[in-house]
Amino acid sequence: MANAYSSTGSSTLGGTAGGAGLVQTAYDRLLEFALRSEPLIRSVADKRPAKQSIPGSTVVLQLYADLATQATALTESTERDSVALGTPTSVTITLAEYGNSVLVTRALELFSLADVDPAIANIIAFNLADSIDSVAMTELRGGSNVIYAGATATSTATITAAATISSANIRKAVAKLRAGKSVARKGSLYWAGIHPEVSHDLRAETGSAGWLLPNQYGSAQDRIWAGEIGTYEGAYYVESARLYNATDGASSARNYRTIIAGQQAMAEAVAEEPHVVIGPVIDQLMRFRPMGWYGVLGFKRYREAALYRIESGSSIAS
Repeated sequence: MANAYSSTGSSTLGGTAGGAGLVQTAYDRLLEFALRSEPLIRSVADKRPAKQSIPGSTVVLQLYADLATQATALTESTERDSVALGTPTSVTITLAEYGNSVLVTRALELFSLADVDPAIANIIAFNLADSIDSVAMTELRGGSNVIYAGATATSTATITAAATISSANIRKAVAKLRAGKSVARKGSLYWAGIHPEVSHDLRAETGSAGWLLPNQYGSAQDRIWAGEIGTYEGAYYVESARLYNATDGASSARNYRTIIAGQQAMAEAVAEEPHVVIGPVIDQLMRFRPMGWYGVLGFKRYREAALYRIESGSSIAS
């Protein structure tokens, strides 16, 4: 006897023959957010105005100059001539407005299969932190103190994929910071921001002077299993894809910036802390509701002697 049934229309269950319209595509109403890297660069800015005189579009921070060392002994019958205090050096932070917004429509709220308002608030809040971190990174990755990785690289333009970071680069940066009297950020350790693809090369370095050997035969083998750098060569490491990299090396090779910083490497001044803004509904039918963020602030490298960057390629560059 022949089977009698309502066909779904095709082997892929997407047709409409027989039980027309009864089989439909289903959607998960819980939407996930895009992959994100945690904002962290702004935290390097640990210097802020303490006694700002008046509001302004620029804020000038000043540093006293020490007197020259005086090692000549005094004589009993001769009065020492006075010397003039040095002129303070200044660092100027230029403030700027930053912000972004979206326009939520009434139709979207009525027709959407998911609750969009919490999602939009989350997206706006992350865009705020992400954008301000990018502004801070633009300032932090500059400066005159730079070390080029590899045997032949002498500038940003000559960085190749083979110019990978080494323990010697880290040692040199830390030595230069200590020689420049930079104050460490955590105990005797400097802050090191490193891209995961650069971290890979540092941990893959072979030989007795590299990271791997002491971790293999020391008491920290768990770092190898976890793929962590921990503390090494006078720095503690924060590994993040947020560290600046761009294809501006030789033959368009990707160039990575590893940042080694001490205290007061970067300063920030804030006129209005970035925050989420719910705009007014002003259209005649009250259908459009703006949501966004806004802030007024600026960043500037404060103590150049407290900041070094290492420019390198990566053997596994994206």
